Amino acid sequence: MEPQRKKPEISVRAPDLGLPSRCLTLSPNLTLRRLKLAFLPRSFPQTLALESLFFDLGGRPLPDSSTLDAAGVFSSLSTVLDLRLRLRGGGGDGGATGAESRDCYLNMYAIKKPDKVDPNETRLSKWTTCAISAEPLAPPVVVDRLGNLFNKEALVEALIHKKIPKEFSHIRGLKDMIPVHLTPNPSAVGSETKFECPITGLELNGKYGFLVLRGCGHVLSTKALKEVKSSACLVCHKEFSESDKLVINGSADEVAVLRERMEEERGKLKERKEKKANASLSGKKHAGDENGGILENGRKDGGAKRFKAVDMVPANATKEVYASIFTSSKKSDFKETFSCRSLPLGRN
Repeated sequence: MEPQRKKPEISVRAPDLGLPSRCLTLSPNLTLRRLKLAFLPRSFPQTLALESLFFDLGGRPLPDSSTLDAAGVFSSLSTVLDLRLRLRGGGGDGGATGAESRDCYLNMYAIKKPDKVDPNETRLSKWTTCAISAEPLAPPVVVDRLGNLFNKEALVEALIHKKIPKEFSHIRGLKDMIPVHLTPNPSAVGSETKFECPITGLELNGKYGFLVLRGCGHVLSTKALKEVKSSACLVCHKEFSESDKLVINGSADEVAVLRERMEEERGKLKERKEKKANASLSGKKHAGDENGGILENGRKDGGAKRFKAVDMVPANATKEVYASIFTSSKKSDFKETFSCRSLPLGRN
């Protein structure tokens, strides 16, 4: 009679679950699925066990439907089976390979990933809300020299309380604000935008390019200015030059051009102010003569020349008689009164 074959001892571990290892003597016909359910505590969810756990033999995953004998578990007298987590991805595609710890698996879902920002919403917000308060654009609306749109009240309030963000530090006062005239959109009730181009009807939503004319403040689409070749505003017919065109919410290159133009204009304005100040200072000074700056009337430089009646004597008139009209022509020992210069004291 053939001796009965001794069942080998199998060591079952679950390092990913933090369960203690157990040495078991099992039947070769036992399936891995039944072994899994028998090894786990009863409180462990059965659905999670079937979907997320698998046995690993020397780095080789084993199917749950296979028996211990068919899976090659009994190929040696001492065998170690590892119960591991089946992570989504399977490796090679950025997911897990099954070799990660339980903490990594839990932390992957515990950490909340930041929500993705919709670029369409960002674009629309830039064209329909104030750049400093994020409130919907509402007249009066202004634009700075770099093409950013603001509600005037919000921008003035920020200037007064000195709460201008760093990206808008180029705005120094009211002179850096250009009032704009926005054309209301008749279909604004069912539309995302409240304003449009008065010529083409294109909505002010960031899908189309828009310009503001600095002279009159009217906002027109780039398409309107291209189709209608004119050097005057298409709304108020006021003449404008190429430098009067200001791109609204332009690209990085367009903003760089506007910034360069702004610095150039500020430099010219500063130069004019300096010339005007120097001219006003130089106008207060007068050049003197060779005698140390003493004029003929005895006054120094900077004093006005005293008027003398004898210098403007009419024809056929005596200097003495003409001068007596304005002042005493002869000096005497008698004093004159303040009310009558022709009647000195003692002669009445």
